[in-house]
Amino acid sequence: MRPTAVRRTALAACAASLALLVTACGGSEPAGDDKDEAAPGKSAAEPAAEAPTAAELEELALAEGDVKDQEVKKAGADDAVPAKALTVGEKACEPVARVLFNAPVGDPGATVRRVATSKATEEQKDVSIEDLADMTEEEAEKALASTMSITKTVVSLSSYDGKGAEGAFDALSAAGADCADGFAVTVAGAKQKVTGIEKESITGGEESLAWTVTVEQEGETMPFKVAVVRRGAALASFSAFNLTAAGGEDYELPQTLVKAQVGKLG
Repeated sequence: MRPTAVRRTALAACAASLALLVTACGGSEPAGDDKDEAAPGKSAAEPAAEAPTAAELEELALAEGDVKDQEVKKAGADDAVPAKALTVGEKACEPVARVLFNAPVGDPGATVRRVATSKATEEQKDVSIEDLADMTEEEAEKALASTMSITKTVVSLSSYDGKGAEGAFDALSAAGADCADGFAVTVAGAKQKVTGIEKESITGGEESLAWTVTVEQEGETMPFKVAVVRRGAALASFSAFNLTAAGGEDYELPQTLVKAQVGKLG
């Protein structure tokens, strides 16, 4: 297979995937702590719980070395969409859009984020341009798909006063059920559509949920893996994508990542 053909194949695969991601792919500048304006969760009937501060969330968040198969770093400014940049066709579906695009759900006092990227396997590292040039087009496409099968996950930790975390979790749970057939969403001016929300299995914390959320933009679809775990006054949310998923390949939310983050919450 000629190098030019290999290059075209790689660029086409990347373009099909990246067209969907808008701002979900990472930036390089560290993102600051968030406190977005949003509808508050359920009013607390009990004395307010003490929520972790932004500094405490930084200590609780994942760090490089916490998960052996993941590279972890602080999120960049482009790894999350501000809530004000999201326009959702159905208001009831907004919590799903927020967690999908890494905007805070409910009214947290503080939010910190990390980006985790699955480490390449030895098999993926062994594929070279020279190898690809000697392959048939079909063989090269399969090899390229293998090298691109890297999952990137944005992990958000948010803390809430009183029962705000419970309220945010309840809003997410209700939105996932009510909006399972999809909804329209505009992200920083780009029109997209969530075409379906499918429940996945997950455990951990005091409450947890997980979905496969399929997003469509300009005729291309991308399934995102989303999970949320509540532990006391904190929510840990995970929004993951894999570049090969645009070609129909399935993938899983990194369970080692979820386990490690929930474990650090206590």
